Parts: sequence; C-alpha cells; structure tokens
Amino acid sequence: MSRLDSALLAPIKASERLLETLLFGYRLPVACVFLLVTLFLGWQAVQIRPDASFVKMIPSSHPWVQNYLEYRDDLAGLGNSIRVVVAPTEGDILDKRFQQTLKEVTDELFFISGVDRSALQSIWTPNVRWTEVTEEGFVGGPVIPDGYDGSAQSLEALRVNILRSGQLGRLVANDFGSALIQVPLLDRDPETGNRLDYQHFSEQLEALVRDKYSSDKIEIHITGFAKVVGDLIDGAVQVALFFGIALLVTLVLLYLYSHSLTGTLIPLLCSVMAVIWQLGLLRLLGYGLDPYSMLVPFLVFAIAVSHGVQIINTVRLEAAAGACKFTAARNAFRSIYIAGVTALLSDGLGFVTLMVIDIQVIRDLAVAAALGVMVIVLTNLFLLPLLISWTGVGKRAIHKARHGKEHSAVIWRALTRFARPRGALVAVACAVGLALVGVQAGQSLKIGDLSAGAPELRANSRYNLDNAYITAHYANSSDVFVVMVKTPAEQCSSFETLQRVDRFQYYLGNVAGVQSSVSLVDVAERVTAGLNEGNPKWRSVSRNQYVINSSLRYIPQGLMNDDCSLMPVIVFLEDHRAETLTRLASAVERFASDYSSDDVQFLMAAGNAGFEAATNEVIADAQYKMLIWVYGVVSLLCLLTFRSIRTVICIITPLALTSLLCQALMAQLSIGVKVATLPVIALGVGIGVDYGIYIYSRLNTFLKQGMALPQAYFETLRSTGKSVAFTGLTLAIGVVLWVFSPIRFQADMGLLLTFMFLWNMLGALILLPALTCLLNPVRAPYKNAVTQS
Repeated sequence: MSRLDSALLAPIKASERLLETLLFGYRLPVACVFLLVTLFLGWQAVQIRPDASFVKMIPSSHPWVQNYLEYRDDLAGLGNSIRVVVAPTEGDILDKRFQQTLKEVTDELFFISGVDRSALQSIWTPNVRWTEVTEEGFVGGPVIPDGYDGSAQSLEALRVNILRSGQLGRLVANDFGSALIQVPLLDRDPETGNRLDYQHFSEQLEALVRDKYSSDKIEIHITGFAKVVGDLIDGAVQVALFFGIALLVTLVLLYLYSHSLTGTLIPLLCSVMAVIWQLGLLRLLGYGLDPYSMLVPFLVFAIAVSHGVQIINTVRLEAAAGACKFTAARNAFRSIYIAGVTALLSDGLGFVTLMVIDIQVIRDLAVAAALGVMVIVLTNLFLLPLLISWTGVGKRAIHKARHGKEHSAVIWRALTRFARPRGALVAVACAVGLALVGVQAGQSLKIGDLSAGAPELRANSRYNLDNAYITAHYANSSDVFVVMVKTPAEQCSSFETLQRVDRFQYYLGNVAGVQSSVSLVDVAERVTAGLNEGNPKWRSVSRNQYVINSSLRYIPQGLMNDDCSLMPVIVFLEDHRAETLTRLASAVERFASDYSSDDVQFLMAAGNAGFEAATNEVIADAQYKMLIWVYGVVSLLCLLTFRSIRTVICIITPLALTSLLCQALMAQLSIGVKVATLPVIALGVGIGVDYGIYIYSRLNTFLKQGMALPQAYFETLRSTGKSVAFTGLTLAIGVVLWVFSPIRFQADMGLLLTFMFLWNMLGALILLPALTCLLNPVRAPYKNAVTQS
C-alpha cells in the first residue's frame, strides 16, 4: 500500500502545493481569469434550451428497439404518435357543427410541423374507408360520404359508414360521444432537418388545437409521448422557482450558521457560479436540458453548498485560532484539498457509473452531473478560499467560533457515546435491524410504471384526465404493443403465415391484460366472410391462396409493408404496468420459440408499451450493476485516500444502509424503478459520501495526534460535524419543497433525496463513529476524555 500511496497520492499532494502557490501567490490574475470564464460560460448558459427526443428516451441498442428502428419506415404510426380526441359537451358527433369542427381540427393537425401527414388518420382523412358486401360484390369508399353537406341524410350516411368501417371504438367513441384523430410524428422536422422540438410542438397543440377549438360546446383531449414530454418541460420550468426558494432558504440558514455576511454570500456566489459553468459547458458540448436533467443543476448547487460550508467552517476555526484572513483561507485550502478532491472525485465517478444504463437520457444526465462536479472543484475548492482570503469571515463569526462552542457541546457529547463500545454496539444493532427491515420491505420494489396514464405527472393533471377519458370511451387503449412478423418478400399474406398469426392472436387473447389485437388476418377473415354472403362460418383464414389474395385487395394502411415482408400485430393492452408488460413479453417469447421458423419470425417490439417493456428490461438489468459500479468506484477512491479497508467499511456502510432504506421507501410509496427514479440512488450516494469523507478525514487527523476516539470524535463534531449536520438539514429543507411540484416524478425525487440527505447525515454522525470504534478496538476510549476536553 505504501507503493500505491507514493504512486497515486504523491501527485495529489504535489498538486496541492502547486495550486496553493498559484492561487494565493497570484490572487488577482487568477480571480480575473475566473471572472472572464464566468462571463463567457454565462453567455452560453442563457442560450441553453430544453431538449428531448423520442429515441433518447428508449434503450436504442436493445434488440427489441433495434427491430423497430430497422423497420421504422414500415411501421408508420406505431412508434411516436399522439391521439387527439374532439368531444361535444352535449349530444353526439352526428351534428353538422361538430363535424365542421372535427374537420378543421384534422386540417390544423395535418399542417403542424413534425406530423407524418401520410399516416394521419381521422374519419375526415381519405385513408379511413368503409367496405360492404352487396349483391354486386364489395363496395366502399371514404367514411365521409360523397356530397356531404351536413344535412340529416348526410349525417345518417356518416353514421352508417362509421359502423361499416369498423372504426367504432377506434376513431369513434363506443357511444358516438367523441371522435379521435391518430397523429403519427416524425423524429425530425422535414422542413428544417432538426430534431422535433417537443416543447414547441406541445405549445402548438395547446395554441392551435386546444385553445382555438375548446369552448363550452367542445372539449379537446390529447395524449401521447410528445404531449407528456411537453407537459414535463412546461412543469420543469418551475424548477427555477424551486431553485430560487432553495437559494433563499440556504441564504438564511447559512447566515444563521456562519454569522457572517461574506461567509454567506461568497459560498452562495461560488455555488451559483458552478451551476452557470455547468450549463455553459453543456451548451458548448451540444447538450440541452431534457425533463430529467433539468433537476441536475439543483443537485450541483447542493453539492457545491456542501463543500462551501466545509471551507467557511474551516476558515472560521483558523481565524478563531488567531490566523489572519489570508492565512486562515490558505490553511483552510490546505486542510480541505485532499478530502474535498476525494469527495468530488467520488461524486463525479459515481455519477459516471450511470453510463452503464443503455438509455441516452440517463447517460446525458450522467454527463451533466459529472460536469457539474468537475466545475465545483474549480469554483468552490479553488475560487472560494481565494475570495474569502480578501474578505475574511467577519469579527462576529470569529467571536462565535471562539466562544460559541459550549452552546452545542451537550449535543456533541451525547453523540460521542456512539464512539464508545456500548453505544457503538447499540448503533450497529439498530443499523442491522434497519437493514433487515429494508431488505424485507424492498422485496416488493417493482420495475416500471405502477399506475395508468403518465405516472410522471400528477393523477389529476390534464394529461392523465385526458388519458382516463380516452380509456373509458374507446375500445382500443392508448397502450399499444406491436409484434413484428417478418417473412420473405411477398410471403406475409401466405396461408402458412396468416394461419400462424391467427393462432398467435388467439393465444394473445388468453393473456391477462390484453384487450384485443389487430393484424392482416382480421382483414382477410372479414373480407372472406363478406365474399360468402357474410356467413360467419367463413370468417377464417382460407387455405385457398387465391381466396386470400382476393380478400386482400384493399388493405388498411399500416398492416403490411410494401413488399409484404413485414406484418405488424397490434396488441392493445389494459394498462402499461410492469406486470402486464412482463407477462405479455414472456408470452410472446414462448410463442415465438415454439412457432418461429426461418420463414416466419415473431419479433418484438414497437408501440409505446413495447418500448416501455424494453426500457423495463434494461433498467432491471442495470439497476444492481449500477449500484455495484457506484459503490465499487467510491470504495476504491476511499481506499486510495485512507489506505485502510476498515475505513472504507466505516464510510460506505452508512451509504449502503441508506440505499436499502430508500428502496424500501420506494416500494412502500408505490414508486417504481424507472428512467426518472433510477438515477436517484446514484445521486444520493454521490452526495452522501461527502459527509463520511469529511468527518473521517478530520477524525483521522485528531486520532493521529494521539487523542482517544471519543475525544477525537468530540473535536470532529465541534468542527466538521457541525457543518455536516447543517448541510444535511439545509439540503433536505431545499429539496423537500419539490413535493409541491406539479410534476410527480420531481415530487418523488424530492421526497427520496430528502430522505437520503437526512439518512446519510445521520449515518455519518452516528454509524460511522460506531463502526470506527468496533473495527479499531486498540483505540480504547480514555476515561472521561470528553469531559476533560
């Protein structure tokens, strides 16, 4: 270990001396460089824009998603799409004025940039048709009758055409109470070539459709991925409000803690600078802010404040010992540097471990968080001591540091009981009990969404109310799972293929959670029966290929590709809960293993439910892999810094306990592990490890001076422990306000982060010294050591 120490830590110590000389030997030039960089990155930061992409939200390298991407052009409308429902408040859709409104809404949607116009479906689009068997054969046409003029006869013809088209329950509500417009979207704007701007698209939907056509007689309901993202971005704008509130709360509490105006404003200034630098660097690197990474700037601010408080506290103590403001700042930098760099490296590398998750939006979040930690090293570990060397912390703060220790001495003496064998055993026993409770309660933790609609939004949000309306009034739900049946060219309509797909659809009908399914088979069977006087006995797949070919003269768009080598089976589900998706995916895999061949292959998956099933698989696989990586990286850095496995156990065990309890809390609150919540544990570990590293670093310093463990811990609490407790409480108060956010996933993250901030703080203050006491029995406490101190 001594070789490792000299090889790895010696450069860090050398860099400490070099940076100390640079910072405090050339203060004004260095400060000017920081100012210029801040101005430049601030200009970049104000130009950063919300950024969201459908492909970024799904695991693009997952085999199921790869199947979709390969055949995306053949699956129009089965990927990213929205559904717009126009509903009269009174009566039904067979009304002249309503039909005029429906036509205008359809036209409005058709011309919105980003819409796949060729695949848009409404009863007013020519690609939605009806067919009927007559004495003269098949007849058909568009659902809107020729010569439609809104008269009673035209409306009656429209009603008949809707019934004959098979669109009742699909594009028309079961009770004729509303009409639906299916709007497939393109990933890129065909006019500009840029990725679809979901915020702008959502704003257009609101302005050009909902606001324009809603009235006391018409209601508009909109669902789909693009609308969810748009609502998330609109709601996430309120993050700025919560950030402002957190800033004010931190300002007040930091002043009450430091009793110094400069000791309050400078850490906050440096922490805000860290956020500005992070946003500016993201803009320079070509990143935007998606709905999930919008929360990262606050976490960067929180980590920066945590480290800033440690530096201000150390400066106060140095000044109270008699050092001038320049010397106090320099000594603070020297004493904080190694522990601070270690903690921030642990944070950054812990965030980087999120890269193991094959979902681009999480990887972008990892990049944003890692960049934020990198700039904290510059703004808070370097710039903050530099600025405070000019201003100092003020006489009142120094006076409080000298004479205010006894006010909290009772609390610190009480905590030193956990640094004695008896108290340590009690603390460890309680920790073991909590760990067992966490493991047991965490068994019910689920992967994926646990409720209908969009769980990222509140249950009473407009989107979820719209989704509930559509689910209640239409036979086909908005949760669509698509299985792709791949065949050689011109073979998707062969008897062997259709017979196998027919069996597959019957099989799906017996899977719990499946509402219905649609494929080319349904067209062939319906037309075959129609060719035989509508006799239901003929509603099956004919063995005669000529009959099949005759039945498929007209095929609705989207049920096969141009060369008849791909046939989608569209499965409508009751919901998109994780259990439903897992059950269906397992059923499809079983069928595919039994019936797939070289000529007919059943491939998953497209549709919003298909993508979510793939995402759930990736998250289930990456969840514990991510934890292993984050704890492995943090443990390795702690080992390199303190050169003791026992020390690593003391620092990591409280974090592991917090992770277990956080998972148990998620299970009890019915919060599933998904894209929005998976990063929380890694983020919590990254922030929580700072507490343990700072406390153990200071504790180790006192132990090396020959103090007994209780006395050393008492001195640690009076210095670093106080700032750790303050930071944990301040950050918890800041993020707990998120529970009032209109975005449910932000409220969930606020609750979970509050829990992790508090438990990590308590673990560092109680469990860490207890483990240190039990794992280092040679450091027996001296009798009355604390009292004498």
